[in-house]
Amino acid sequence: MFENLQDRLGSILNGLTGRGALSEADVAAALREVRRALLEADVALDVVRGFTDRVREKAVGAEVLKSIKPGQMVVKIVHDELIEMLGADSVGVDLNAPAPVVIMMVGLQGSGKTTTSAKIAHRLTTRDRKKVLMASLDTRRPAAQEQLRQLGVQASIDVLPVIAGQSPTDIAARAVQAARLGGHDVVILDTAGRTHIDEPLMVEMAEIKRKSNPHEILLVADSLTGQDAVNLARNFDERVGITGLVLTRMDGDGRGGAALSMRAVTGKPIKLIGVGEKMSELEEFHPRRIADRILGMGDIVSLVERAAENIDAEKASAMAAKMAKGKFDLDDLADQLRQMQKMGGMGGIMGMMPGMSGMKDKMAAAGLDDKLFGRQIAIIQSMTKAERANPDILKHSRKKRIAAGSGTDSAAINKLLKMHRQMADMMKAMGGKGKGGMMKQMMGGLAGKMGLGGMGGMGGMGGMPDLSSLDPKQLEALQKQAEAAGLGRPGAMPGLGGMGGLPGLGGPKLPGLGGGFPGLPGLPKKK
Repeated sequence: MFENLQDRLGSILNGLTGRGALSEADVAAALREVRRALLEADVALDVVRGFTDRVREKAVGAEVLKSIKPGQMVVKIVHDELIEMLGADSVGVDLNAPAPVVIMMVGLQGSGKTTTSAKIAHRLTTRDRKKVLMASLDTRRPAAQEQLRQLGVQASIDVLPVIAGQSPTDIAARAVQAARLGGHDVVILDTAGRTHIDEPLMVEMAEIKRKSNPHEILLVADSLTGQDAVNLARNFDERVGITGLVLTRMDGDGRGGAALSMRAVTGKPIKLIGVGEKMSELEEFHPRRIADRILGMGDIVSLVERAAENIDAEKASAMAAKMAKGKFDLDDLADQLRQMQKMGGMGGIMGMMPGMSGMKDKMAAAGLDDKLFGRQIAIIQSMTKAERANPDILKHSRKKRIAAGSGTDSAAINKLLKMHRQMADMMKAMGGKGKGGMMKQMMGGLAGKMGLGGMGGMGGMGGMPDLSSLDPKQLEALQKQAEAAGLGRPGAMPGLGGMGGLPGLGGPKLPGLGGGFPGLPGLPKKK
């Protein structure tokens, strides 16, 4: 979503940090570029003007111009103001009210209200252990009512049965009554939308609000609609009074201006963002993390949370036990590839790592995109059980059969086998007999170089914390420690050789692409 803005702001601010001293003219020139970049990203003019005025006011002060690193001070000011524009703190859906808590979903037709209603219900059911009832109030579109019913069946969530001829206000009253009788904790009202804002729609919304007395009124807006979304938010807030915003299609390639503008224009927090089609692809909106991503500082905390949600603890411990014995077959490799896919693929992970956002284009140019994982998994699935357990038996005739089955060629199979062989060698070196401390030593050394060695009491190997067991406060502490160690700056991951990470681009090579992982501390070199 924010890639273009990220690239523009990154190049502008990198120009400032590279200089020893800054004049007021330097700051003014940079802010002109920042203003242009924000306007091109479709951020509202008033919001841009206020943002650049506040940054200018702080950036031309004596404290900045006389500081040791004035460029970095300006970056910090832009970062802080970006967080302020997005809303200083993250605000979740408020359920602090007598049950059943009524959540009213409003927005235009096609913005994703019905799907988002089901996603919120799924989130409240699985994460908060709440009993949820959904009700469709869109009497003009029977297909919308049927869609909500099917989503309810899919996610095992109760949906209010449709009674023909009932008005939206009657359905809202019946939903609240049914929830009260059925012992539900939350009622989600999926209201009707229009293709544009009109008077009958606003009257209907006000009447539903009066009848159901909702605790939360969430406006669902498509983040790809740009400035129209800002006007939409303003109109709904004036007429109905919204309590928060949900932005859908944040995984799209829009310019991100709506997300940056809506909070500033309405003063209402962005509570949730839709980042994909699946039920689970709904995230809380964290202003600081989004600001970090926009400025290319990565988002370690979100990456760790995503890992904790997607990595199966039992599988991980079974894999660790196998690795300790120096075993790593092609089934294990396929599991690793699937886990990376679940976490957003190579691009998604790179975008959240500090200083790595600019690597995605280089990776794509080198043919290392997320489709590569799919092809490699297809190759492994085309093998027999015996071949996956013992790749050494793969001769030419077998490779020919596997290539036909996976739609690839022998070269792709050989690359995969080379990657597996190098990773298996590395696992043996880390967990082989007589070298039990090698993995611990490597992780401990890496943690020390990253400035994370002092995270006592968090478990893990050799000072590296067990990320999946950390609570949000500990995650924030981890983020701060990483920033203090220099990981919050673009292009700075100490101990990893600048994180080039790709052949021909400097830094450590990925396994299977030649060179193993040179540069990681504690890893033995081949004699």
